[in-house]
Amino acid sequence: MEKVSRLSAEKAVVIFTASNECPMSHTVTTLFSSLGVCPAVHELDKDPRGRDMERDLARRLGRSSPIPAVFIGGKLVGSTDRIMSLHLGGKLVPMLKAAGAIWL
Repeated sequence: MEKVSRLSAEKAVVIFTASNECPMSHTVTTLFSSLGVCPAVHELDKDPRGRDMERDLARRLGRSSPIPAVFIGGKLVGSTDRIMSLHLGGKLVPMLKAAGAIWL
């Protein structure tokens, strides 16, 4: 979907989430905040085309529940499980540096 592609490239880190206090979305946004990242966050349930975007993200991720969906440097990285795995493996920070989301 064109809108997801366009929005995913607007900042170094973009998170598609829901505003209903999803614990996984909260975990991901808190992690990025603790790393000094200021991501663009799009709450799909508040967007008139949110359902269409959610279906597109589900297709891209290959899972029925795509929220949160994280893009780094315009590329879809994954959801909470993938982000946490990258972080625990020491690969998230270098990825964020390469995308220009953090400098130190």
